[in-house]
Amino acid sequence: MSLEELKESKSFVVGTKQTTRAIAEGQAKKVFLALDADRFLQIEIEKQCRENHVLLESVPTMMELGKWAGIEVKAAVATILDEQQ
Repeated sequence: MSLEELKESKSFVVGTKQTTRAIAEGQAKKVFLALDADRFLQIEIEKQCRENHVLLESVPTMMELGKWAGIEVKAAVATILDEQQ
């Protein structure tokens, strides 16, 4: 699985607030986290994913993640939602 999965997904969110909410509500299927995002943010998202048993994949840059998410700006984090929830 890779960023292609994000691009093909029908249900995903982009951004820290939406990702944090999706993880907390049990809606997150897989989280993509940019390696050049703020270190504190990385630690928090990694912790939340670990505690909630959510798959986590690293992406080299925020610009690349934004591109794959279909937006024209950088994105620190994007999350595929569990469509069965």
